[in-house]
Amino acid sequence: MDQHERSDESSTDDDAASQTTEDDPQIPENPEQPQPQLQPPQPSVPPTIAPNPAPPPAARERPHYALKHTLRGHTKSISSVKFSPDGTLLASCAADNVVKIWSPVTGELIRNLNGHTKGLSDVAWSPDSVYLASASDDMTIRIWDVDSGLTSRMLKGHTSFVFCVNYNTAGTQLVSGGCDGDVRIWNPAKGKCIKTLNAHLDYVTAVHFNRDASLIVSCALDGLIRIWNTSNGQCLKTLAEGSDAICQHVQFSPNSKYILSTAHDSSIRLWDYHTSRNLKTYVGHQNTKYCIAACFSVTGGKWIVSGSEDKKVYLWDLQSREVVQVLEGHGGASATHPQQNMIASGSIDSDLTIRIWADRGAV
Repeated sequence: MDQHERSDESSTDDDAASQTTEDDPQIPENPEQPQPQLQPPQPSVPPTIAPNPAPPPAARERPHYALKHTLRGHTKSISSVKFSPDGTLLASCAADNVVKIWSPVTGELIRNLNGHTKGLSDVAWSPDSVYLASASDDMTIRIWDVDSGLTSRMLKGHTSFVFCVNYNTAGTQLVSGGCDGDVRIWNPAKGKCIKTLNAHLDYVTAVHFNRDASLIVSCALDGLIRIWNTSNGQCLKTLAEGSDAICQHVQFSPNSKYILSTAHDSSIRLWDYHTSRNLKTYVGHQNTKYCIAACFSVTGGKWIVSGSEDKKVYLWDLQSREVVQVLEGHGGASATHPQQNMIASGSIDSDLTIRIWADRGAV
């Protein structure tokens, strides 16, 4: 894959538009941040007596993640790590054809899911944490019963590598993207393809449902982000990162009001897709070669989390765009725990480990 020169585009942010996230009750500021209170009128002060200076504003809380566990077992580059929605398990997949299920609490390997004949690019949990979908270069998606470790369904239809997969929040639909440029919507219970969207002219690298599953967002190496109507397959909007910013991962924010995208110009962008405005740009990491997914952390402070090709994991303050912590060791796939201040990262280099990071202030 051609590497792309990094572009400093943070100056293109619409700062007026970015205030919409400040006032959004579903992406709030740190709830522990004290809010300014209205003060009663002060009596006049003689000019020879200076009033007491106002105290400085309270410093924004920062995360304090530290390494908790190092998980070893994969023999090739790790492509995806995902916590189960109930937070009790961690799934990982790699180019070694295997899906592994771990305990994030103890760091122990629980079981291997074997069956794919080629490497894997993505995994996704069903909302009840019972099933796991995996996307493979063998052109299939397997749906696993995690407790038994057996394949429940095998979904066939893509004509090239399957690169990405995600469930809707009800667990009634599955969306996948492949290197054939297609986005497919499936009924996972029946193992049937409901709809095929000829979505892109290049590898589809990410697909994601919004919260009520009425929309799907996809991105591809053609540089485009597209929003689709799930029910009729109509393309509602197309966003373009720019000629030097090939998009390689995209997802809806937890409240589905925004889209987070990562691109090969080492920038992560938060979009208001209704207005097509780039609200915020997060920079500081390195990403010019691999498809590295960024994610939201909402259990403590509001952070953006991403791996990096400089063998680090970066955390940004969602609102201020400041890098608030850098985790040293390896970079690559990352995921955040649904309830606890915990991060999982998977290595894209020769390290071949998964690391579990926990905030030292977390219970």
